[in-house]
Amino acid sequence: MTRRDVVRHTAVLGTVTLVGGGSVLALPAAAVAAGRPGPDDAPERPTSPNGWELEEKANDVSTVWTRPVPGTGLDVDVRIGDVETVLVHVVRRFHYEIDELRKGDLAGWRAPARVKPKRAEGNQASGTAVAIRPGSYNPPEAEGGFFPLQLMVIRDILAECDGVVRWGGDDDRPYEALFSIDVPPGDKRLTELVAKADLGRRARSRPGHPGGRGRHQAAQSRHRAGAATEEDRLTSNVRHPQVAVDPCDPRPPAVRPWRRRRQGPWTQSSRMTANALVCAGS
Repeated sequence: MTRRDVVRHTAVLGTVTLVGGGSVLALPAAAVAAGRPGPDDAPERPTSPNGWELEEKANDVSTVWTRPVPGTGLDVDVRIGDVETVLVHVVRRFHYEIDELRKGDLAGWRAPARVKPKRAEGNQASGTAVAIRPGSYNPPEAEGGFFPLQLMVIRDILAECDGVVRWGGDDDRPYEALFSIDVPPGDKRLTELVAKADLGRRARSRPGHPGGRGRHQAAQSRHRAGAATEEDRLTSNVRHPQVAVDPCDPRPPAVRPWRRRRQGPWTQSSRMTANALVCAGS
């Protein structure tokens, strides 16, 4: 190799190292490093519709773990951190203010292969959504699963979350069981909600403790009071204006005009028991 060749290669490649009397050329370290894939060159991981990375597993090198929902006796697979705090809070309010949840009523993270990734349910694959009583909707697009008073509570939950949580019943393809985080990763609205509403403390509080069930019972009373007029209009005896409701009426409850079941276990059997007590006392 002539001196002219060495000068020519130096101008093109930069730094030149002559090894063994100038017979071997070595590329500069920076040039070699530039050819290697770096963190920014890694392929992007797939995300759910709300922009969070999908997780293939839970409880195993994952951001999704099984977490308790205090006061309900239930666990849910959910993305740990602020997402967990918000979704657990939503589930607790549903449990205390809409209807009691039982084993099998709650579904969190699901494997990406088991969801439709382009739909809202795809958010479950990133651990950023929960489905409450998913088996109660057949087909899933069925609507009308809540009474007016229960819808008021759902709207109150969404208002409290200030746009961070979306209800599947509001989607173009409704899925009333689904509650999803509706902000992308790093959105300050999520952290501000947790800090402003102190959801972390309230999510850990026990039933009956300040911030626990006592607060929700008070909220429930306010909702009932505010909705009494509307519910009475919808469920009163206007449909049976000529029939008086007598608690000692011997006819079966199924043929007697009484209001639709409100929140709680106020069923036909409990009504029959209450009627029996009234009649015995009279």
